[in-house]
Amino acid sequence: MGVIQHATEDIPNRATGYCTDDVARALIVVYQKLAIEPHDTDALRLAPVYLSFLHNAQLPDGRFHNFMGYDRQWLDCVGTHDSVGRALWALGFGMRYAPRPTWRRLCKRLFNKGLNALDWLQYSRSQSYAIIGLAHACHASVADIELPAYRQALRKLAGPLKQHYEETHAADWEWFEEIMTYDNARLPEAMLRAGDALQDEELKAIGLRTLAFYERVTVENGVFVPIGNEGWYKRGGPRPRYSQQPLEAVSLVDATLAAYEVTGDAAFQATAQIGLEWYLGRNSRGIVMARGGGCLDGLNDSSVNLNMGAESTLAYLSAAYALRQAQDKLADVGKGRAIIGALSTGGE
Repeated sequence: MGVIQHATEDIPNRATGYCTDDVARALIVVYQKLAIEPHDTDALRLAPVYLSFLHNAQLPDGRFHNFMGYDRQWLDCVGTHDSVGRALWALGFGMRYAPRPTWRRLCKRLFNKGLNALDWLQYSRSQSYAIIGLAHACHASVADIELPAYRQALRKLAGPLKQHYEETHAADWEWFEEIMTYDNARLPEAMLRAGDALQDEELKAIGLRTLAFYERVTVENGVFVPIGNEGWYKRGGPRPRYSQQPLEAVSLVDATLAAYEVTGDAAFQATAQIGLEWYLGRNSRGIVMARGGGCLDGLNDSSVNLNMGAESTLAYLSAAYALRQAQDKLADVGKGRAIIGALSTGGE
């Protein structure tokens, strides 16, 4: 039906049921897996399960439920802003990357209906998730009649985030808000992907400036130290280091890979590798977070959260698959250049 939200260590806790947030993450992960291994039987089996969940979660007005009990009964009237934004992100991603045309068509149908919810989204992160989905939808629709509508919606949604930046940033605080909280790198990523889809150099520049500032704050001597959730990081205040959450590392990976796509600067791939290595033990405590295919839920100042919930495990898998795809593309480019070089030499 979906992905159990939480776990007791590595055992799914069925009492916590399912949520659209995690199923949207899982849908992206299986599409990433199929891009690497097109015949993976588990991914081929799970992809329609997760897409079916989102189909069932969507409300008549385009928004989505979020929480479902293990008995498959919805527990809310409408989901959170983040869950709606994340669902749109996953559907836009599916429009671009789902390997089967039937899956892409259903993603598009649900996505188009979900556009009605864009004005309802009020927060920077939920808007950023939807922006990322819209950017993917634009790339998937270069020859479709819907492209102008997607581009218009993308520009409209990116506007408030751009305005937040213009009203807040300063030489010592290149950011969108007066505080850094959770999933921080998604904001620069949204600007980068919007700028790329719209060919808007100003949005790209904002994305690059804010990402550079975020890296200065969180990368210490080649180690990613994300903002801790014990108080968050308020402008001019102390910078909390714990508890560190796994979703922060995949956000860094995705944002820096988006920057690489925009600039072609290989240094961003190196930073993405730093984000992935957070899971593998290159973190502020030297503790391996990814274990047995799952990921621990949190890194604390003197302990770790041994539970392996869906969000954490999917964050790790998504980071690994995203970097693998980027490295494969870079290798393909290298092979192509080598072939062209050989042909050029042979023609002299």
